Amino acid sequence: MLYRLMKYVFLGPLLRLFWPTKVVGAENIPDSGGAILASNHLAVADSFFMPAYVKRKVTFPAKQEYFTEKGVKGTLKKWFFTGVGQFPIDRSSGSAAQAALDTATRLVREGHLLGIYPEGTRSPDGRLYKGKTGVARIALESGGVVVPVAMIGTDKVNPIGSKMWWPRRLEIRFGKPLDFSRYEGLAGDRFVERSITDEIMYALMELSGQEYVDIYAARAKELAVADAAGVSAAVPAQASAHEAARLPQSKAG
Repeated sequence: MLYRLMKYVFLGPLLRLFWPTKVVGAENIPDSGGAILASNHLAVADSFFMPAYVKRKVTFPAKQEYFTEKGVKGTLKKWFFTGVGQFPIDRSSGSAAQAALDTATRLVREGHLLGIYPEGTRSPDGRLYKGKTGVARIALESGGVVVPVAMIGTDKVNPIGSKMWWPRRLEIRFGKPLDFSRYEGLAGDRFVERSITDEIMYALMELSGQEYVDIYAARAKELAVADAAGVSAAVPAQASAHEAARLPQSKAG
């Protein structure tokens, strides 16, 4: 109920009014059945704008802290994030992370539309970073197709560190679904999961036009902190989508 109120009565109309958004490829989202919307991640605003332009309800994993804060503020946060279709993900240990993957897999199997950011965190500089293999595990164990999603311009609306949202024109691109059913039964094979994840990230690079960096975004943030402290730590860049020389070995059909 809260999800529909936010989308159609309160938040959704405001987003459409103040941030005109061009949407390309919405027809690539399945009308029914479980599927995964795998998106690049530029800003907190991504989790608001993408669902606003998808007809079906989108469920996102969210930081555990949003659901465990004490007091009235914590209770309101838990109510809000639960109501808008998010579920907690605890990244403090391997077993906790596995529990989150199991929940995500179950949701897709049950026919839900799952939103996920393979990079695991927001890009620190607008580039696209190496994807974590959880998205591949969910796709393999659930059997759901993966729809790549490119968010463009949200980092200008809601820059990292800013509490303000600035008026900008945005674009959301939904790519053609990637079907990994040919790998059925291979969940848990780290080489297969790495290959699938790289294929998803390549599709995102092509769709978004972002420069690709072959390290994790979290590591890039650590390097940036070290660099700010006076320790030289260069971040190696890969070619852009139009110049890429490194292609994944397989393409999804």
